[in-house]
Amino acid sequence: MNRELLSVIDQIGREKGIESQKIIKAVESALLTAAKKRYGANENIQVRLDSQTGEIEVISLKKIVEAVTNPRAEVSLEEAKKVDESAELGDEIGSLLEMEDFGRIAAQTAKQVIFQRVREAEWESVHREYSVRQGEIISGMILGQERRNYIVELGKTEAILPYQEQVPRESYRRGDRIRAHLLEVKPSAKGPQIVLSRTHPNFVAKLFEMEVPEIAEGVVIIKGVVREPGDRTKIAVFSKDSAVDPVGACVGVRGSRVQAVVRELKGEKIDIVTWSDDPRTFIGEALSPAVIEKVGINEAEKSALVVVSDQQLSLAIGKKGQNVRLAAKLTDWKIDIINQGEYEKERAKEREQEIAAAISHEQKIQADAQIVEEQRQAAEKREYTLSDVPGLGENMVEALKEQGIDSVQKLAETNEAALSDLPMIGMKTAAKIIEEARDLLKMEKKGEGA
Repeated sequence: MNRELLSVIDQIGREKGIESQKIIKAVESALLTAAKKRYGANENIQVRLDSQTGEIEVISLKKIVEAVTNPRAEVSLEEAKKVDESAELGDEIGSLLEMEDFGRIAAQTAKQVIFQRVREAEWESVHREYSVRQGEIISGMILGQERRNYIVELGKTEAILPYQEQVPRESYRRGDRIRAHLLEVKPSAKGPQIVLSRTHPNFVAKLFEMEVPEIAEGVVIIKGVVREPGDRTKIAVFSKDSAVDPVGACVGVRGSRVQAVVRELKGEKIDIVTWSDDPRTFIGEALSPAVIEKVGINEAEKSALVVVSDQQLSLAIGKKGQNVRLAAKLTDWKIDIINQGEYEKERAKEREQEIAAAISHEQKIQADAQIVEEQRQAAEKREYTLSDVPGLGENMVEALKEQGIDSVQKLAETNEAALSDLPMIGMKTAAKIIEEARDLLKMEKKGEGA
């Protein structure tokens, strides 16, 4: 019986790809569950399965005490010494339980738990194997279809190709071989679910890696891939070696390499372009196969205006805008396309606006100068009063008027001695005030002459 158990464990391990030691641990755990069901959940029990002989030991552990109060968990020192003379108070001593004591229910429980633990170990093995392969290309065989999702056999396990990860217009029959991108391994109530994708951009990248040695060796780098699955893909590549043409390496002799990828993608068109860190150059390349005339960029808004000839306009935009849409995704720039005629009209309009703005600016300068001149002339033509004379305060003006000096003209004709007789005015101040008055008269006369 025990040898048969080891044989079963070995067979399960080989079939499911599970380490035998993990299955043994599962069996021990199952037998422990069965023993506790038979003898009680609180019973201190250990189960050991010998991996060499298959012998199973179910041991009831009891603590050695002076006075036994709980016979199910305790044993006296006297009884313990009958089993082991070296036993001491506080130690634990074990006694073997017969397997037959488990009974029919316990055996059934053990069987169920063994099945569950083996299944969990199998799930863990699958998860470990495939989670590290996430992002790789996986090969399998179509088993069937459930709710528009394809079930794919991957050797010892199965995967799912969800409807949303299928390329439009692609269909498969039972037994068809298929390759797909391993999208994720996610947990579920039925174990780890391996999810595949044939629409993911990385699927195309990995296909090129398989076909192009320069990519696998790291000489040619894939800088970006964008797709509209089933219709068109754009892939940007860059070479670390100036002697290696990245586009030529991906295309291959007579297109052999790229055609192998196209066949796997069931005829999907592929544009291979050279990546550049210069936005103008890269945007022009990304719009391939169209030929670009000019590219203008606004770095702040990350937008570009592309000029093409009238003949290239429809090719640059693509069917239903597909070419420019993919180019925008590949470069991560907003791209607007106009033909040469529209560009010339825009340039002419801009030149007109620039000229109008220049004329307007010149006219404003002239108008401002005219205003300044008129203000200057008005200032010169005005008739000045005593209050305009620098240095004369309100009290001084009143004092001068009391002496009959009520105009700038009279102040300018007054001598210094007469003016210094007034309170608060000395000879130096009088001379300065008279000089200021004479200057104002000169300005007044100049304004009249103008």
